[in-house]
Amino acid sequence: MKKLTLAAFTTVATLSLAAGPALADYPERDIRVVVPWGAGGGTDGIVRKLTTIAEGQLDTSMYVENIEGGISATGISEVMSARPDGYTIGMLTYDSVITVPWQALLPNYKLDRLKLIARVTSEPDALIAATSSSYESLSDVVEAAKAAPGKVRIGMQNIGSRLHLAALQLQQETGTEFKLIAYPGGAAQQKEAMLNGEVELVTTSLGDFSSLLNEDSARGVVEFSDTPNPTYSDVPTAAAEDLSLRMGSFIVVAAPAGVSDEVVGKIEAAYQYALDSDEFQQWVADVGVTPNWLGSDEVTTWASDTQAGIFKQLDDLVSSGVISR
Repeated sequence: MKKLTLAAFTTVATLSLAAGPALADYPERDIRVVVPWGAGGGTDGIVRKLTTIAEGQLDTSMYVENIEGGISATGISEVMSARPDGYTIGMLTYDSVITVPWQALLPNYKLDRLKLIARVTSEPDALIAATSSSYESLSDVVEAAKAAPGKVRIGMQNIGSRLHLAALQLQQETGTEFKLIAYPGGAAQQKEAMLNGEVELVTTSLGDFSSLLNEDSARGVVEFSDTPNPTYSDVPTAAAEDLSLRMGSFIVVAAPAGVSDEVVGKIEAAYQYALDSDEFQQWVADVGVTPNWLGSDEVTTWASDTQAGIFKQLDDLVSSGVISR
């Protein structure tokens, strides 16, 4: 019996010693980074830029995989179901934290199946017009919508999404009725719709439309925020237009729940380095997005508080008949 116990102890000790170097060597292979939206949108561009810089700190290859569907639920569900070894991580946005769980789109979709590592950006949404349109200000849009209810076309990203909610709140505050057209899959399809003339207005972030804004194919009408955008300071804020509407998204790095603290620390450090780097700071200054870091010690509480606050707003809108669940 003593020999058996000694052998068992020796085996456990050997396995423990073997596990140490393996963990210390993380990562030993490529890391998959899931973006739950289509390629070409604002979230995709930001994540790819950050990840390109971060992978240098991890001394491995990190590849971005776009997995669309379910208002981000399809991609994030894959992250939730992945092995918690640090080789699959994902990027949460507003819909991942708010829309999907509030609408209970998937019964097994719960944020406690994830380890939130860091928030890297925040960006207010905006109403954006094609420069070929006659809409140069919010008053232009409101006047046209009141003259022809249901005729002014606004492209958004998904029914029931943050941007749908923003458009509904804009209608409610201004006493207007728009024709709201959904383009699932992120900002890339909204861009195409505007360029093709399907819509003259969209609700999304200025950062998502930075390429069209910079080439003068689109103009910002109003940003749903309190303070001017550092990149597009000429776009009026909602506060300046006497609107109470405030809406925006964010990007949060996450891994499957159960991932080790050591691995979380390495991923967190790599992305913080990338966010703080001169390369990213200079790049992001041209895309209308605000770097807004929260590390692993704070981001979970922030996400929980944000979720609770917006859930209450949504429930109030359901009670008042503005939206249905």
